Amino acid sequence: MRIAHAPAQVPREPRAVAIGTFDGVHRGHLSVVRSAVETGLAPTVITFDPHPRVVLGNRVELISTLERRLELLAEAGVETTLVAPFTPELMRLTPEEFASSYLAAIGAEVVVAGADFRFGVRRSGDLELLGRLGYEVRPVTEVEEVSSTAIRQAVHDGDVVTAARMLGRPYELDGTVVAGDQRGGELGYPTANIAQDPNLLFPGDGVYAGSTHGHRAAVSIGTNPHYGGTERRIEPFLLDYSGDLYGQRLVVEVWERLRGQSVFDSEQALVEQIGRDVEATRGARRPV
Repeated sequence: MRIAHAPAQVPREPRAVAIGTFDGVHRGHLSVVRSAVETGLAPTVITFDPHPRVVLGNRVELISTLERRLELLAEAGVETTLVAPFTPELMRLTPEEFASSYLAAIGAEVVVAGADFRFGVRRSGDLELLGRLGYEVRPVTEVEEVSSTAIRQAVHDGDVVTAARMLGRPYELDGTVVAGDQRGGELGYPTANIAQDPNLLFPGDGVYAGSTHGHRAAVSIGTNPHYGGTERRIEPFLLDYSGDLYGQRLVVEVWERLRGQSVFDSEQALVEQIGRDVEATRGARRPV
């Protein structure tokens, strides 16, 4: 997939353009993308970074990194994604100016977006206006009971199975392996300590079954209260794996919540519980 950061980097040709933030690339987003792909024109996405609500001063827990968003759009059949920097300058564009600079400039003939899509200064533009400007517009209705807000709430609650149904795939953690305190190795279960962007969505604290790097993984998320920890960490233990993961990016699928975090009577009790978590992970099922 071609990734561009300005319209001038996108060759002008007949395109079907899907527009949206697409955070998480959930089932609703995928229905918009599929509508563009099915036109037979060059399937193209215009997305925004940073998230528009962040620029407007709101706190947003992102469901996916920009890198992962682009990977998922490519998997959905998008040939070109234009990542438009969401700046005050872009916010001040009139709908007509946006259409000229970002749609006409790249050859858009069909524009696809959610039925409630708004753009331009003070959100004054919509799909009807684009139709008057000569574009073929294809509004896509929302997928029932699927929204980024509902996904965030399910993940906060630790209900990653419900989140997976809305996403169309397991919820994912995404970060780089960094040095930890090595305590897992001392207990016989060496974990990868993942540094995830703090602006990303975190599940409720607990132990989860999932997978990463081609292996099932028992994933601890939280402050490790047994040892009096205060720093929130993501620590997957990869089953049947040995090797050095330091510095590598890991995308961790989170399948099922096994239990909450606990303080144990002894270290031996903790080790025994980790063993049960590992066995539960071996028997866990990928939710979608």
